[in-house]
Amino acid sequence: MSKVKVAAMAVSLDGFAAGPDQSLENPLGVRGPEIMSWFFPTRIFNEMHGNGGGTTGVDNEFAGRSFVNIGAWIMGRNMFGPVRGPWPDEFWKGWWGPNPPYHVPTFVLTHHARTPLEMEGGTKFIFVTDGIQSALRQAKEVAGGKDVRIGGGVSTIRQYLQAGLIDEMHLALTPVLMGKGENLFTGLDLHAMGFKCVERVAGEQATHVILKK
Repeated sequence: MSKVKVAAMAVSLDGFAAGPDQSLENPLGVRGPEIMSWFFPTRIFNEMHGNGGGTTGVDNEFAGRSFVNIGAWIMGRNMFGPVRGPWPDEFWKGWWGPNPPYHVPTFVLTHHARTPLEMEGGTKFIFVTDGIQSALRQAKEVAGGKDVRIGGGVSTIRQYLQAGLIDEMHLALTPVLMGKGENLFTGLDLHAMGFKCVERVAGEQATHVILKK
């Protein structure tokens, strides 16, 4: 059955999934790359960027699992790029170059309309201005029975959690303390939402936890 899921979401030991002050120079926020340090050495990450090599252990296995059976993605405006407010033009096409790593329809939550953007490799960015429910409905329609992945950022995942719309989460707990940034779980009662830990595996640079309802 199709699921709405979060996958390969890196979280610091104190609950932060992004650093503060995202910008063009710091797309993950200040110190944000430290949270994602488990992912960068993997073969999956290197293949995504056209490179050879990379690690092939547990971290790589979970990175690979995060892309399996995904028929559509949803992301927030901030994950798509650092541009704020009305789009000044259509120059910005994301952080990922001409061939983003999604390869399926990808819905971007925004308050400002923009023409859909066709990229190489099957990625199509569709800009949704009427909320998370509309984005999820559209994503399920095009996913063809496959899963819908809520890609981030933190605010987007929290909105879907608060609405009770996420079925499964893969969290990669990274041994770093951020102290500030965007906290994923502040004010959220995952137990009351029905989540239970069904899998826990220690990787090379992170501990991988699967939560399901």
